[in-house]
Amino acid sequence: MKKLFFTFILLSCLATASAQFSRPITIGAGAGAAYGMTDFKNSKAHFTWYGEGDYLISPFISVGLRAEKGTVSGNSMEETYKNSYYAGNVNAKLRLGKFMNLPDNYSYYTLVTSDFERILSNIYIGAGAGLMKNRIATNFSPEFQEGVAAIGGEIAQDRSGIHFVVPINVGVDIPFGRTLYGPQWAVNVNYQHTLTTNDNLDGVINKNNDQYGFLSVGVKYALFNRN
Repeated sequence: MKKLFFTFILLSCLATASAQFSRPITIGAGAGAAYGMTDFKNSKAHFTWYGEGDYLISPFISVGLRAEKGTVSGNSMEETYKNSYYAGNVNAKLRLGKFMNLPDNYSYYTLVTSDFERILSNIYIGAGAGLMKNRIATNFSPEFQEGVAAIGGEIAQDRSGIHFVVPINVGVDIPFGRTLYGPQWAVNVNYQHTLTTNDNLDGVINKNNDQYGFLSVGVKYALFNRN
């Protein structure tokens, strides 16, 4: 997994960077590692993939849809859980280039600015709202279940429910290649931190809601041309 990340990041740095997409729609896919932040002390990272589509309101503001399929798991001594989940969300992203007083002529900007400034302008933050479907398998001893109850918690009876989540993103798009209408490809590096609303990623319901992180690398492709 580490070699995969380093390879993609190296390729993105070697590629000829360009200004952000001027095309209105992008589609993308990628993969990475997801890990849970739950009631269990130890968490294991698992391979997770995603697909997404974005509409660019401007070259530096976008709204989009994202789908994930992944796994989070953890253990505390002999007690274990594994959640093979599905998730989807709608989100918005705001890129640093929006605040850099860049010219409207992005083709000209691409030609005269430095690679560092092009990449800097495509760093973004984002947030959204979505749904997550659990598929939780657990291995809890009777003593563990009694201990959870003793501190005011409970073992979840619903291990395949759908619940509301809030994803928060930070990352960078690194477009490359040049065409008359701007770059058509990009490498994306993204960290998504997802907040849940019902403390049930791990089969244990306690005082604090569970969370999970997802670090990914992917590729985007731009479609159509602006009028």
